[in-house]
Amino acid sequence: MRVRINRWKRFGLFVLSGLLLSWAIACTPGTGSNSGEPASGTSEVEFWTMQLQPQFTDYFNSLIATFESENPDIKVRWVDVPWSAMESKILAAVSAKTAPDVVNLNPNFATLLASRNAWLTLDDQVPAEIRQQYLPNIWKASTLNGTSFGIPWYLTTRISIYNTQLFKEAGIEKPPSTYAELAQVAQQIRDKTGKYALFVTFVPGDSSEVLESMVQMGMQLVDEQGKAAFNTPEGRAAFQYWVDLYKKGLLPREVLTQGHRQAVQLYQAGEIAILGSGPQFFKTIAENAPSIAEVSAAAPQITGQTGKKTAAVMNLVVPRDTDVPEAAVKFALFVTNDQNQLSFAKDANVLPSTLQALQDSHFQALPADASEIDRARIISAEDLKSAEALIPAMEDIQQLQRIIYDNLQGAMLGEQSVDQAVTNAAQQWEARN
Repeated sequence: MRVRINRWKRFGLFVLSGLLLSWAIACTPGTGSNSGEPASGTSEVEFWTMQLQPQFTDYFNSLIATFESENPDIKVRWVDVPWSAMESKILAAVSAKTAPDVVNLNPNFATLLASRNAWLTLDDQVPAEIRQQYLPNIWKASTLNGTSFGIPWYLTTRISIYNTQLFKEAGIEKPPSTYAELAQVAQQIRDKTGKYALFVTFVPGDSSEVLESMVQMGMQLVDEQGKAAFNTPEGRAAFQYWVDLYKKGLLPREVLTQGHRQAVQLYQAGEIAILGSGPQFFKTIAENAPSIAEVSAAAPQITGQTGKKTAAVMNLVVPRDTDVPEAAVKFALFVTNDQNQLSFAKDANVLPSTLQALQDSHFQALPADASEIDRARIISAEDLKSAEALIPAMEDIQQLQRIIYDNLQGAMLGEQSVDQAVTNAAQQWEARN
């Protein structure tokens, strides 16, 4: 009998971006704001971030003080919201028309509310010459139906962190760069060491890594009308790839029931050889598993025949109901300008989303005493030049992931053929309404 995970749960707020970025910035929850009421004649901008205190309290206090000194008619009140509470809080605030004026979200969750006209349209608020300062592919991540609803902030690209000791034991000289190579490496590691090459989750409400991999393999998710576009030879090949790995015993059985955190735990325990994550994860490994950190190295993100690379993005949005739209947009652009993006990216060990900041030597050249995290940062920045958000901004994207993952599971467990899985998924998507 098929092992079933819990039926579809509401898509987590930061599944697509948070699983990479959380390693960079998550810290002890807290809430803070500048004290005092705005003086008469000034505008107040309420600014929500996600769990950036206490690690970045000094950074934001300084940032806000500088902005207020340059804009004496605007006062900023900063509120830091716990990671797990942001979804419910912003949904409630938007519904009650009490939303803050600037909010740190990610494009995929923000899209759900963009489709309900919750955010201020930015195309007539941000001049073209300013929009062009941001990475074009990353700016597109915060657009819906050709309309911009968010300003890119910090981001990262996925890299491959690999266990050099397991590779040596398996007789493998270099990490895979493509999914075709990954399949060969997975078999060799399993045969030679008894361990697994990787753990990727097929739990519908968790990481989108598998969905992104299918796009990298050449599968198109939807067409311009939002209809299923994956019932194609490329789509069937992408389904077949993961079904084959599972049936050959090259993936742990728990990929059907455990989320991305299981991959993290298995890597730190030395049970898998490759982990897709951000450069900042090296610090986590060093803290939690020093012996694994000593044999860990960085390699570029694995991709498919398209050569596409994925980026995880955080952005800033301005609720449509704000009563200070000009001040809110001005502050959002200040937070995300070249200078401030560069400063925050260095502090948080993430990447900036502006072209000029990315050209800084911090992302271009290795220091003389380079650590593995330094090498990972350079690799990640190099990938960012062509990276994009591979999952389209669309209202029902979480439902599409559930449909595809559910049918993939059916094929992996032999309940249906790959052809049936692809056909059923396409039919279910079309019949969802």
